[in-house]
Amino acid sequence: VEGDAARFWTESPPGEEERRAVRDSGVRREAAFTFGMSEAKVEPIRAWVQIPDGLAADLDALATFLDYRLLVRLATAENLALTTALLGHPEIARLPCDDYVHGILSACDEVEQSGATPHAMIVNPRDYYHRLVGRGGLLAELAEGNGMKVSRNRWVSPGDALVGDISVAARLLDARRSVIRVAEPPPGTFARPGVAVCAEVYEGVAVHLPGLFYLVTLAKQNGAFSPV
Repeated sequence: VEGDAARFWTESPPGEEERRAVRDSGVRREAAFTFGMSEAKVEPIRAWVQIPDGLAADLDALATFLDYRLLVRLATAENLALTTALLGHPEIARLPCDDYVHGILSACDEVEQSGATPHAMIVNPRDYYHRLVGRGGLLAELAEGNGMKVSRNRWVSPGDALVGDISVAARLLDARRSVIRVAEPPPGTFARPGVAVCAEVYEGVAVHLPGLFYLVTLAKQNGAFSPV
């Protein structure tokens, strides 16, 4: 991928009239998917750390610090950027539910009704520990039956879950460009002045098959969290 945007093929869920026009859509939902082209931006993703006074004099310690802190912060920034891009995709269907586990299983069913397998879901850690762990072996059953991988991610809202065949439906756009440099951080990056180092990669996400994702959304009650 070169430049700030990439074009790629897509298959998207049809409108009702298009679905009716395809004779096999009743038994093969994906037969009515519409083919097209889309575009996604490849943008800089940045992370910053400040170098503690005196650390630069010890090159081995400095290298260890950058490995443990700068690269970890960069991975976090990547996670945030790519997750936000997925969650904001306009063609990913929303699946409202009154029961979190039922909503996830319904999303898995919807993905399989389109000829795919729900291999992964992204959930908030709060939901993972309070709504999924210890629920009658649910996670083990999904892992055994689907090869389901669960990613705990702070940027999925509590009560939501992104379920899909992620390895088939989406692809990382990587410009294969990375930079680590000493630079002046933007205002508000740190509370104190000091020497700062920035790590930067250029990435984006291409959603080829938005119909193989479902965003489960639990009905909120008075804005309060309930683990059941």
